[in-house]
Amino acid sequence: MKKTNLPRLGLCATALCLLPALSLAQDKPLSLPAQTVLGSEADEQDTRIPLARSIVSDEEISPQSLGANLSETLQRVPGIVAVNRQNYAQDLQISSRGFGARAQFGVRGVRLVQDGIPLTMPDGQGQPSLFDLDGMQRIEVLRGPLTTLYGNASGGIIQGFTDEGSFYPTLENRTAFGPDNLWRSRLRYGGQHGDLNVAANVSRLETDGYRDHSETRRDIANLRLGWDIDDASSLTLLINSLDQPETQDPLGLTKAQVREDRRQAVSGTDRFDTRKTVRHNQAGLNYQRRLSNDDKITLMVYGGERYVEQFLAFPGSGQFSGGGVIELDRRFGGGELGWQRETQLFGLPVELAAGLTYDYQGEQRNGFVNELGSKGPQQRDEFNTVDSQDAYLISTWQLDPRWTLTAGVRHSRVEFESEDDYFVDGQDDSGSVDYQQTNPALGLSYQWTPSLTLYGALGQGFETPTFQELAYQQSGSGLNFGLQPSESRNAEVGLKLRHEQTRLNLALFRSRVDDEIVTGPGQAVTGRSTFVNAGQSTRQGMELSVEQGFDHGIDAYLAYTLLDARFDSYTTNSGEDLSGKNLPGVPRHSLFAELSWQPPGTGFVTALEAQSLSERYATDDNQNSASGYAVFNWRAGYTHEVGNWTVDPFVRIDNLGDKEYIGSLIVNGPGGRYYEPAPDRQWLVGVGLQYQWR
Repeated sequence: MKKTNLPRLGLCATALCLLPALSLAQDKPLSLPAQTVLGSEADEQDTRIPLARSIVSDEEISPQSLGANLSETLQRVPGIVAVNRQNYAQDLQISSRGFGARAQFGVRGVRLVQDGIPLTMPDGQGQPSLFDLDGMQRIEVLRGPLTTLYGNASGGIIQGFTDEGSFYPTLENRTAFGPDNLWRSRLRYGGQHGDLNVAANVSRLETDGYRDHSETRRDIANLRLGWDIDDASSLTLLINSLDQPETQDPLGLTKAQVREDRRQAVSGTDRFDTRKTVRHNQAGLNYQRRLSNDDKITLMVYGGERYVEQFLAFPGSGQFSGGGVIELDRRFGGGELGWQRETQLFGLPVELAAGLTYDYQGEQRNGFVNELGSKGPQQRDEFNTVDSQDAYLISTWQLDPRWTLTAGVRHSRVEFESEDDYFVDGQDDSGSVDYQQTNPALGLSYQWTPSLTLYGALGQGFETPTFQELAYQQSGSGLNFGLQPSESRNAEVGLKLRHEQTRLNLALFRSRVDDEIVTGPGQAVTGRSTFVNAGQSTRQGMELSVEQGFDHGIDAYLAYTLLDARFDSYTTNSGEDLSGKNLPGVPRHSLFAELSWQPPGTGFVTALEAQSLSERYATDDNQNSASGYAVFNWRAGYTHEVGNWTVDPFVRIDNLGDKEYIGSLIVNGPGGRYYEPAPDRQWLVGVGLQYQWR
């Protein structure tokens, strides 16, 4: 492997040297200062922060379901489209208000964070499979102009908070079975041991997959250690590991192939044995201390490694093709130092927060010829780095008992650099590019009544291309350093109602984006995706969520999104004018509804769910699309306690009507292979077994 540029990993290396010597914890999940100011406290009733905020509690995270995919949870959040692609080689597809819909794998445009530690790399690409759903206490989804204060993302933040171990030592197993040899089992332990709180879990997922050539095995391990050092300080250590070897990739299908056999994989998958191996290990440390003058400091450091080997569906033997086998060996890390103070300014209560962040990733990228499923001669050899430095200042002013003003600014610098060591083609493709942006945001909320809050916000954001989007040019070799970051200007008004058993959130939003990053024409030799900048685009719409409780344990929930997302000005390299076309992958209407019944004191729960998406376009020219659909799901579970034992059997049926529909789209996919079919009617049965030492 090439040099890892260790001097740039100062914070990360120091943290990793200290981690083995520490036993850590705290009595609640840590929040970084920026998260605290933006309202990410455990109090769900706090409606004063002027942004759209959805909280999914531990009881709502993957209820009576597999518990392996974030899409099971996020489908109930307005503004979010989260779908399971039935392809574990490419992870889930998640977008927020249309941002990130272009992603052909992983997540872009939305920042992923767990316990203050980023699961999104400095270049903006995130992996939702890294979330520890088995140990999650809650998930918060933040949308709106103020979220741009988090840096390199335009669609908002998805952040998870790990639950601490229970006071009494508890051991739990949960196992579920489904069709296509689907099997998932987890083992979780938690307990308080003196000053040390321990929460740990391991899980394995195995499946042959709904489609041909989609066999998967995924092992995940997570550890959280917490320590209350004293009354003023706390410390938390988090360790995460993922091992996913030889995951088969069925690729997308054309419309004709879907009609012929929706479960098939394309012919090249067997010939080239398309597959992906991922190994990811990460550790993070959070320290928080309150000083005598009510100042609070926060220090977060993290680091890890990620290895990826992917076999694509072509040889990649051309002069500028870069190979049909991709091998990535990445080291990453960084940290954040934050300060927070509650004080007065001009006689008004104000909360101030400031901080510095540094993130780094260094990645050895190799390419090889795919010789019918085996690694052949080398076609690419380069070492790529990303440095990200940010500084932010955020304040929340209590103007009077009803008015609250939140304002902030963040300056970001993201530098990409590539060192090319592949000279067989006779040229040196080394190079670098530096992106800088200062983003302000401002929000105002008014508490009209104790139950009703109105708010408005304005903000500016930006989003750099990821290294994968820079990886190929339309012709020739080397990185596409001409690709520019997109810049967004965002506005939102909304209301939040909390009255007895009623909870209502309504948001009207608009985003104007310059230099929208879109999938461009395929690479001239290999047909693999390249990316270009469109002129301008607009996203505007409405988000509504309503939760209503009734007597006798009946609850109803509705989440609806109306989103008009289109290109204002976009002329392709071939001269085609696509102005006025809808952004691909973005439904105009999306809906999730649930009616649940949990008779008090019985331990029984059942629910009927409805999920619907309207038509989605697969290409920028809107000539190809997936029809809208509506499906219904049913689930039921029963919890029974006997002494120290708790038994929790459950059953679930998805797609009750056995409807055939397209679950996800590969936007502008090569060869017209845009479509990833969703399963027909599916069943799942499982049982949880828990023992607690009291």
